[in-house]
Amino acid sequence: MLTIDAVSAHRGKLMALSDISLTLDRGKTLAVTGESGAGKSTLIACILGLLKPSGGTITWSGAPVRTCRPALVMQEPRMAFNPALPLLQSVLEPLKARRAMVLPDRLTRLCKGLELSPELLDRKPAEVSIGQAQRAGILRALVAAPPLILFDEPLSALDSVTQKHTARLIAELQAEEGFSSLIVTHDLGYACACSDRIAVLRSGRIEEAGTPGSFVAAPQTEYGKKLRDAAFALGALEAAE
Repeated sequence: MLTIDAVSAHRGKLMALSDISLTLDRGKTLAVTGESGAGKSTLIACILGLLKPSGGTITWSGAPVRTCRPALVMQEPRMAFNPALPLLQSVLEPLKARRAMVLPDRLTRLCKGLELSPELLDRKPAEVSIGQAQRAGILRALVAAPPLILFDEPLSALDSVTQKHTARLIAELQAEEGFSSLIVTHDLGYACACSDRIAVLRSGRIEEAGTPGSFVAAPQTEYGKKLRDAAFALGALEAAE
C-alpha cells in the first residue's frame, strides 16, 4: 500500500502541497486531477524522492517508496529516453536494475497491445512521433512488472482510438498482475473511468476525494461541481456515468 501522510512541499518559497493525505491499495488505481498548478506533478516528484517534502511521510507498505522500485510514465515521453540509444535498449533498462528477465511472450504481447513494432523500437527517440514515444514509455513502465506505476498524463499524446486501446491494455494487465496505479491527469472523464478512487487537487490542497461514482453523482464542494459540470458539458464524463 502507498501511504501519503500529511505531506507538504515547497517549490522555492511557494507551498506547492499542503497537508496531503492519500492511500492507494495494492492492485487499485488512484486518479489525481485538477487544474494546472494544482500540485499534481509535485506530488509525483515527492513520491519518487525527487523532491523532499517539508512535512509528512510517504511510504510503501511501511518502507521507503524506493524499495518497491516504482515505474514512471512521463508526460513528456521523449525525456524518458536516452537520445543516443534505440528505444528498445532504454525500454529494457528497468530489467537490468531489477536483475530480471522479460519473457518473450510477455514482451510480444505488450508490443502488440501498444502497436510497437520491432522496427520502430530500433529507432532513436528523435526518429519517432510523440505518440509513439509515449507508447514506448508505457512499455518501459510495464515491462518489468513493478508493484507501483505512476502515470503522468499517460494518454495525452495519443489519438482517441489509441487512448481507449491503451487504457484497456493497462487495465487488463493490472487485473492480471495486481500492480497499483497512481494516475495524474487533467482529463476528468478518464480519471473517473479508470480509477477506484479520485482526488481533486486545488492550489496544493485536496479539495475532495472519494469514489468516481460519488464524485460524478454529488461533488462535495463547489469547485468539484464546477469541474464535473464542465466535463459533462464537453461530453468527457459520458463514459463515467
